[in-house]
Amino acid sequence: MENFATIKEEVYVEIVEKKSKFIAHLFPVENVEEAENIIKETKKKYYDARHNCIAYRIVDKSKVIEKASDDGEPSGTAGGPMLNILQKNNLANILVIVTRYFGGILLGTGGLVRAYSDSLIKAIELSTKVEKCLGTELNVYIKYTYYETFKHYCKKNNINIVDSQYLENIVCKIQVTNNIKEKIIKDFEIKNINLEKMEFLSEKYINKV
Repeated sequence: MENFATIKEEVYVEIVEKKSKFIAHLFPVENVEEAENIIKETKKKYYDARHNCIAYRIVDKSKVIEKASDDGEPSGTAGGPMLNILQKNNLANILVIVTRYFGGILLGTGGLVRAYSDSLIKAIELSTKVEKCLGTELNVYIKYTYYETFKHYCKKNNINIVDSQYLENIVCKIQVTNNIKEKIIKDFEIKNINLEKMEFLSEKYINKV
């Protein structure tokens, strides 16, 4: 998976359909363990609800882990449609939980699909998206006199400085896309940028700048 979109922070939305209340929560998550812990806590919080239906997509290295649950609703009316929405919008590292308080009126399978889908779509519309792509994280060591010049270089080349430590030299942790990685290596080798040294840390999904 080369790129995907996720969300910056948790989103909450409520809709009412024929007296049934649907409470949708979107959570940004990094792994399956985090998602499963949130599911457990949410079910405890809404213990008195009829259903807590879930769907998630999580990128784990080169594969995508997906899960959906109807939590007692008719098969295919809740978790599956919500997972399909995440897939169609290329959304990942996201957990959606929609809690339903039954209002006494049956919605039918079509009505349930619409209600669960609509609550998720509204939550997605309210969210702040973050574009992710495959890249590399590395440390670069810079003399203090060249720091401002290097910051300008990063801004010009869409390089994200995620951390700076002020030691004997300034040590910047940066994230670069794979095509920019080749450029910064070449610029370092031909002394187009004044770096003392570079350390490659890991390949990971990074924010698009």
